[in-house]
Amino acid sequence: MGDKYDCLKISNQLCFPLYACSKEIVKRYKPYLDPIDLTYTQYIAMMVIWEEKEITVKALGDKLFLDSGTLTPVLKKLEQKGYVKRSRSKDDERNLIITLTDEGLELKKQACSIPAKMGKCVQLSEEESAQLYSLLYKILGSFSQDE
Repeated sequence: MGDKYDCLKISNQLCFPLYACSKEIVKRYKPYLDPIDLTYTQYIAMMVIWEEKEITVKALGDKLFLDSGTLTPVLKKLEQKGYVKRSRSKDDERNLIITLTDEGLELKKQACSIPAKMGKCVQLSEEESAQLYSLLYKILGSFSQDE
């Protein structure tokens, strides 16, 4: 029988392998993102923008689980690089709209090979990947119910 502090062992924490795995995956993205001059956070923001073409900062933040304080410098940098344009909504000045530029669309072509390259870094079958994806989004969904 374990002692009363077993609950504090790192080997008993679900959060630790999630944290360590996330950190390692982001690190493995670096050699693929460096040639296109993107950080991981810029890359995931661009993935949503490529999909949506135009999106509010709030909606982007909701999709990425990031607050505007984290997103603002990322979006400013992406705008400086010419990949997106930031503008106020004509309907509601409080809303900042992010729009994909032609240069941002060109970048999408360069980034197209990254998911396949990353897939080789993660030693999971398609079924295991799908199962993990489902479980992680189940956890994320439980957090949004708390709010």
